Amino acid sequence: MSARGVAPGRLRRRLAIAFVLIAGIATGALAVGSYLVVRSSRLDDSAQRAVSQSRFNLRFAADQPSVSQLLAAYDTRGDFCTVVVPSSAAAQRSDLTCPGLRQVPADLRRLVADGQLARQRVTVAGRHQVVVGGRLQNGTALYFFYDEQQVWDDLATLRNVLALGWLVLTLMAGLVGTVLARRTLAPVSQASQAARSLAEGLLDTRLPVAGDDEFGLWAASFNEMAEALEAKIEALSDAQLRERAFTANVAHELRTPLTALVGEAQLLVAHAAEMPDEARRLAEMLVEDVARLRKLAEDLLEISRIDSGVEATETELVNAGRVVDGVLRGNGWAARVTLDADEVVVSADRRRLERIVANLVGNAIIHGGAAVAVRVAATDEGALIEVSDDGSGIDPAFLPHIFDRFSKADRNRSEGGSGLGLAIARENARLLGGELTAANRPAGGALFRLVLRGAVSEPLRDGEDAVSARPQDGDAHPSPKEE
Repeated sequence: MSARGVAPGRLRRRLAIAFVLIAGIATGALAVGSYLVVRSSRLDDSAQRAVSQSRFNLRFAADQPSVSQLLAAYDTRGDFCTVVVPSSAAAQRSDLTCPGLRQVPADLRRLVADGQLARQRVTVAGRHQVVVGGRLQNGTALYFFYDEQQVWDDLATLRNVLALGWLVLTLMAGLVGTVLARRTLAPVSQASQAARSLAEGLLDTRLPVAGDDEFGLWAASFNEMAEALEAKIEALSDAQLRERAFTANVAHELRTPLTALVGEAQLLVAHAAEMPDEARRLAEMLVEDVARLRKLAEDLLEISRIDSGVEATETELVNAGRVVDGVLRGNGWAARVTLDADEVVVSADRRRLERIVANLVGNAIIHGGAAVAVRVAATDEGALIEVSDDGSGIDPAFLPHIFDRFSKADRNRSEGGSGLGLAIARENARLLGGELTAANRPAGGALFRLVLRGAVSEPLRDGEDAVSARPQDGDAHPSPKEE
């Protein structure tokens, strides 16, 4: 029996992945938040220091007599460079490495022209800088460039460290999550294996009760269920054995009085012509009932022997077409049944094969239409024997139960037999290693298919497979259709 549902290990993987996602999202959010806070703080601090320095520089510039002296004084500080734009002269810068006026954004120049102290970040030659601009009372504009590259390098280092830390923590979370999921779900795996063992018939399977937690209570409940199930199945097995023994004993005990009844019924048939009409009709009814009772006893004995496993199977090479023809002739059905048989040789038990064919054909004759046909052919699956009729078919609701024992579609029908014929036919097909199926034909009527594996293509020589024309034991009347 194959287990259905979640594949083993899938839940464990889901828990490990969930653990990794939670840890990764949490540590990732913490890393990103930390980086953004530090970045904002460092950049704001750098900008504030630049603005404070620029205010001091503007106050210092108001006391200098010339631009050259002002630039020389600024050069002594060394932590910034300056671009001076006099109101009536060309722009000058403190040294050649200092960015020129073209690197000052236009928006910043407009704000400075309006008399405001403004700042803006720019990138010059691949380096981050803060530009702070201001205007003196004489109309001279000053722009100070503060190198901010170190701040950005520190932020990049911090970003890389946080990313590496996030990756390491995520991998550790995956490892820890896998270990925890495996240990946590170990009882679930044990329970799954125990359930499969129970399904396979190992009724003594139990789970270890490791503690008083939820899994321990679960294991204890499972063990109680397994014990109850084992007790129920043992009780059912014992009841089934008693039922089979009872059926076999009853059928066996009935054989002796039934044999006497059959003999007495034959005497009645022999003297039926001497009886009055009313007595003759009663005698005929008695003979029919005795025949049905004998058939029921034979069926019960056969099904009990099959259940007990004492029925031997003697296989030989037989011509399936000749066997079917022999059954039809032996039961007087040759004129009513159309036979289309190829030369198909198969290894089978002749008696069981005859029994299957007799039950199927008798079924079709009693409950099918007028056109009953049997086809014997060799297919890729093996030897195929099909029995079909043109009757009303089988009720679709009853079709799945057509081979059940004592199963009848119409239980009010007295001529329907015991309901064991098709069950015996399927059991015999199983013993032959074949498969017997039933279906409704699209054009109407029922179709029974018997497939026997291992068909032999070469025909047998004359005399190797004589036609069997004897009626089946207990088949004085055809087996009724199990509807």
